[in-house]
Amino acid sequence: MTPLVPAFVNLRAGNAHAATAALRTVGGFDVRAVQPAALSEQVRAVVRNGASRVLVAGGDGSIGSAAGVLAGTGVELAVLPCGTLNHLARDLAVPMDLADAARVALTGRAVAVDAAVMNDRIFLNTSSVGAYVAFVRARDRLERRLHAGYHVASFLAAFRLLVRMPVFRVSLHVEGIARSYLTPLVFIGVGERELKLPQLGARVAGGRTGLHVMVVRRRSAARAIALGLAAAARGVHAVARTPALDAFLVEDCRVEPRTRRIALDGEIVTAMPPLRYRHIPGHLRVVVPNE
Repeated sequence: MTPLVPAFVNLRAGNAHAATAALRTVGGFDVRAVQPAALSEQVRAVVRNGASRVLVAGGDGSIGSAAGVLAGTGVELAVLPCGTLNHLARDLAVPMDLADAARVALTGRAVAVDAAVMNDRIFLNTSSVGAYVAFVRARDRLERRLHAGYHVASFLAAFRLLVRMPVFRVSLHVEGIARSYLTPLVFIGVGERELKLPQLGARVAGGRTGLHVMVVRRRSAARAIALGLAAAARGVHAVARTPALDAFLVEDCRVEPRTRRIALDGEIVTAMPPLRYRHIPGHLRVVVPNE
């Protein structure tokens, strides 16, 4: 008898119930509901017990946590997209329909996927440091403190950024030349990325490999916010042709923020500066639809 594929469903995912139902309807899975904090250890346990393929139902953050365990082991990662953006699943043409994605998880083939490491933590999509993280943290605090709605809290958080936005240092080598910036915002993607809506944060089809580092050159808060809006409207390539933003593909870089809070695969996490980012090509095997 073919062994069941261990399937971990993030209980915090908005459609965790639907994901569980889809997995049980398709069959072939050992379905386990798990809290996000326990996901890595539970994945590690099934790897020790000989699992060759593991499914994770959740958003990009949950998938990144499992990837941190599976990278370099040869154990295959199957994805059931249950997040808001589901960048990795979309990039790899995994169906958004949960039942169809479950069938791919059983019968699909595994391909090597690039990843990156921030200090000792792996991520698969994007990381940002500075203005975006400050905005999200301020918005969440204002929602709780003022009992304000999402949009009101977002407006107030953006206004606070206009008043005060700290800068930090980013260092990298581009074609053998050392570059250093003081910036309020840096965005780092695994592989070449697009910032234009509606592809926001997605890999560029047929794009180049490496870390796609985008650094805001101007220090003012208003300019950083304007750049973010311009990138969403016109795309990163158009903005990178202006003197206000530099964009490079590199193998590694160093970021020295004044805070320990950064964004990694869509989640705010704690990390000890300095932050050392490194590209690791083909380090993870992910299940995709058969050709």
